Amino acid sequence: MLNLDQFLPYQLNVLASRVSNELAQVYAERFGLSIAEWRVIAHLANNHEVSVRDIQRRVDMDKSKVSRAAAHLEETGLIRKRVNAQDRRLIKLALTPKGAKIFEQIVPLALAYETQFLGALTRSEAALFRTVIERLLAATSATEANDED
Repeated sequence: MLNLDQFLPYQLNVLASRVSNELAQVYAERFGLSIAEWRVIAHLANNHEVSVRDIQRRVDMDKSKVSRAAAHLEETGLIRKRVNAQDRRLIKLALTPKGAKIFEQIVPLALAYETQFLGALTRSEAALFRTVIERLLAATSATEANDED
């Protein structure tokens, strides 16, 4: 019999949702950003100019959510869109200086949240937790790559 409360995929989903929602309270209250908008900004801050498809794959979010978030961020002046001259279907996104400034203000808040969250664990447990997460992410990435072949 499947005990949902002990089923790892369920537990991971609940944990990820709770962590994401708690962190969202931090940047939503101060900066008015949604979870999708934060993920787009964070990805652009780390990757400069990328497509909606690239963001969608990296942050594991529906393309429509990424597109809506990008449209709103463009309206508020936090990102800019540029159409590829060779293939007009491809649109690259990048942070504006205003978007980069917002990201710089969010980073210490996000890192403080991460420190608080991991504070429930000892240092060695936190290190092990990160190692396990990285291994599981790598395992799921390998599975996804094999599924695409």
